[in-house]
Amino acid sequence: MKRPSEIAPPGGKLGVLLPGMGAVATTTIAGVMLARRGLAEPIGSLTQNATIRLGKRTENRSPLVRDFVPLAGLDSLVFGGWDIFPENAYEAAKHAKVLEDRHLDPIKAELGAIAPMKGAFYPEYVKRLNGTHVKTGANKAAMVEQLRDDIRGFMKREGCERAVAVWCGSTESYAPPGAVHETVATFEKGLAEGDPGITNSQLYAWACLQERVPFANGAPNLAVDFPAAQELARKHSVAIAGKDFKTGQTLMKTIVAPGLKARMLGIEGWFSTNILGNRDGEVLEDPGSFKSKEVSKLGVLDYVLQPQMYPKLYGNLFHMVRINYYPPRGDAKEGWDNIDLFGWLGYPMQIKIDFLCRDSILAAPIVLDLALFLDLAQRSRMHGIQEWLSFYFKSPMAAPTLYPEHDLFIQLMKLKNTLRWLRGEEAITHLGHEYYD
Repeated sequence: MKRPSEIAPPGGKLGVLLPGMGAVATTTIAGVMLARRGLAEPIGSLTQNATIRLGKRTENRSPLVRDFVPLAGLDSLVFGGWDIFPENAYEAAKHAKVLEDRHLDPIKAELGAIAPMKGAFYPEYVKRLNGTHVKTGANKAAMVEQLRDDIRGFMKREGCERAVAVWCGSTESYAPPGAVHETVATFEKGLAEGDPGITNSQLYAWACLQERVPFANGAPNLAVDFPAAQELARKHSVAIAGKDFKTGQTLMKTIVAPGLKARMLGIEGWFSTNILGNRDGEVLEDPGSFKSKEVSKLGVLDYVLQPQMYPKLYGNLFHMVRINYYPPRGDAKEGWDNIDLFGWLGYPMQIKIDFLCRDSILAAPIVLDLALFLDLAQRSRMHGIQEWLSFYFKSPMAAPTLYPEHDLFIQLMKLKNTLRWLRGEEAITHLGHEYYD
């Protein structure tokens, strides 16, 4: 890819469309509203808090990322979205019970003004939910057209110059790509015929791509991870990214596993279990939806540890993931990991991790960063899969000939080097040979 000679400025309003106006979406929206009023800090957001080193260490150039690349400002963001329940953003946030009243009360009116558009929903893909605020249409092609109308109407109503979309909806039942997903033509035919291989998230993604709205997929659903969607993204010059927000337990795996591998310590077993009580936990009680999440979570260690290259250390790794719906916890998830590892002369050791995290609190800054970075990519004419955003995903998309990179630290280096490349700065290698005789 050729480096863009210029990046279009982030003028005007940026619409942020969120399919799924539940806990993650409303936590994101509320956090941005509070941050731009100076009432809270957007902690966890790389775009708002991180610095980026430029040049040699001796140059002492480390601006904030948001001062280095032309990102849209928080004041320019306008939120909208869809949901299968009619609650406005304030009511949905109260129902989710993630944020306390001290954070919701100051922005009650502003949140309450955001009402979701009716969702495009076929219940067979999310069996544990029964929506009451849903569209009706002759077929899936008609559903896509209604979603496209929604996008155009939102942008006109809110006076938006541009828009991005970030999927914040539920995990769908596992379904591998099929013949319908091969080309734009086969997918369009499938829409008209109501092909069962086309899921809810794919309807939203297709509508966004047709409207030239960049799309990031925050769930393990296919959404844009199939050839036809990537063909359409190239055709319309749209940026896409995914999939599955890297939040709790998998975040810890992509931090710990690279460290163990760096020290060439062997791993015999890694058992992971979770309890959570939010809507996501309820949805994952369905075996089909759990299968989608399991596939996303299990792939991490294989790619990080590369057992085919280190068979003595990782070739017999037993990896298991369990997720349990436990209503008393709500959004306050607990993830336990037991790691059986071995070191010098094969002597065994163990690591126990108990991460008492909050899924939506960890996901909200990801949603914000993806919205701002996708908009930057679009204004920089970077189209198709944005692999440099793998930092944010459990199961990152990559070009068909590449394996995805899961190591969090390599992902961060790739992200920051992409920003340096965009601005004509040298990539940082940390070689440092020039400082020594």
